[in-house]
Amino acid sequence: MRDQVTLDQLRDWPPGKVASLPIEVLSSLAAGIAKMKSFVAEAEARLNAGLDVRFSDRARQLRAADGKDSGRIRLGDGSFVVIADLPKRVDWDQDQLAAIIARIRRSGDDPAEYVRTIYEVSERAYTAWPQHIRRQFEPARTVKVGKPRYSIEAGQETEAA
Repeated sequence: MRDQVTLDQLRDWPPGKVASLPIEVLSSLAAGIAKMKSFVAEAEARLNAGLDVRFSDRARQLRAADGKDSGRIRLGDGSFVVIADLPKRVDWDQDQLAAIIARIRRSGDDPAEYVRTIYEVSERAYTAWPQHIRRQFEPARTVKVGKPRYSIEAGQETEAA
């Protein structure tokens, strides 16, 4: 039946119709989609590598002429415009930032004028804490759930719960 269900059909079907398909068909469709995703990711990576080979020197020269080492540059190529984007990724050393914030605070200034501080608690650590510690943090904790995801694996048959 998998050969009878195309991905174009699947895309247009309501969830109830998809849910009514046999599990073997759902598994086959999921495997086909995973294979397509992998193919597209590999093809996109290859295309981007080729575009980088073709345009990186020109983009680097134009950025240098603008006094930039990253950012978006527009390159003409015949009747096309190629947008070469080299995003800037900045990482901050957390220990050094903490020391700087402490120095700012000791000098009497407010570090909030210069840095944004984000507090995080590892969920694994939180669940391992003693109950009296967890209770103190509960008012600051909000749990949200993400979008449901499913995968299908072949295995022994079980009854649906």
